[in-house]
Amino acid sequence: MALIKDVFSDDWLDRLSRAFDAPQLQQDIKQADWEELAFKQRVRRISASLGPYLPSEFDGAATTLERLAPEFTGLAGIVFPDYIEHAGDDWDRALLALERLTPFSTSEFAVRRFLLEDQDRFLQQARVWSMSDDEHVRRLASEGTRPRLPWGQAIPALIADPRPVLPLLDALAADHSLYVRKSVANHLNDITKTHPELVIERLNQLGNHPQTDWVLRHASRTLLKQGHPDVLQAFGLVTRGTVTVDDLTVTPSLPIGGELTFTFALTTTEAQVLRIEYAIDYVKQRKTSRKVFRISERLVRERETFTKRQSFRNLTTRVHYPGTHRVTILINGQAYKTATFEVTGEE
Repeated sequence: MALIKDVFSDDWLDRLSRAFDAPQLQQDIKQADWEELAFKQRVRRISASLGPYLPSEFDGAATTLERLAPEFTGLAGIVFPDYIEHAGDDWDRALLALERLTPFSTSEFAVRRFLLEDQDRFLQQARVWSMSDDEHVRRLASEGTRPRLPWGQAIPALIADPRPVLPLLDALAADHSLYVRKSVANHLNDITKTHPELVIERLNQLGNHPQTDWVLRHASRTLLKQGHPDVLQAFGLVTRGTVTVDDLTVTPSLPIGGELTFTFALTTTEAQVLRIEYAIDYVKQRKTSRKVFRISERLVRERETFTKRQSFRNLTTRVHYPGTHRVTILINGQAYKTATFEVTGEE
């Protein structure tokens, strides 16, 4: 399986060398440790290697990168914003370059240096970007200020107090671009990790605008998985009548790398929309860790049977350990039925 760092293929590096008229560039980049470098380390190696082949004056270097950016689109193109991040001491010119570069790749990681240096000044620029005609630039205003951006530097001040960025997110919540609205929703979901009340306050806007409704629903996904009662109620997920879960059967034992199969029946005395999930309590080295998975959220009448499968193949994001695990069926955030199963060593 190809690794993300392999976007910097020999063909891509050849194109880069030709674009800069620098036959030596690929040799500068692919030093002896190249194969061991992770993705972000490769980004830094490439962007640093561009320096000798760019004008020494920063405005000229930025102009060159802006001119070449349309030839290097997609994820690999973030080497250009990375160069600006590390070489740009002229704030205004650096932020202009990052604005111009982001439509071809993304400047969401590079802008964080400036946000960390001077939050108030940067947020003024982000508000200007939020009114841009370009959806990529408007998204940069939201994505670049996310306090917990994956792969990006955390922003401790906004983790501690996200209120300075809320007016910007509120302005973008009804954006006509789904690309922008997804960023706003992910940003708000980040905020729920430390300040759920700030997102819950915004749920009173439900029903005002379909695009804002979508953002608030997506932003509330962590709170919904946590079964937060105020959030469940805001989305109408309040159980009526009598709901029961029975006939829960699970694979009694499976090896690491195998697949868990479980079946259960759900009965309701009133036709209603139910959020149906399951939680697995995974055995870890020193404790257990619960992860909640969604099955469905839909109108249920009388009795339905559900069958689900869950892989226990090791992933980079999840490593499995032998031991007694539990699966729990959740309806509208409440636990209804639990069963245990054994996970054994790899076959």
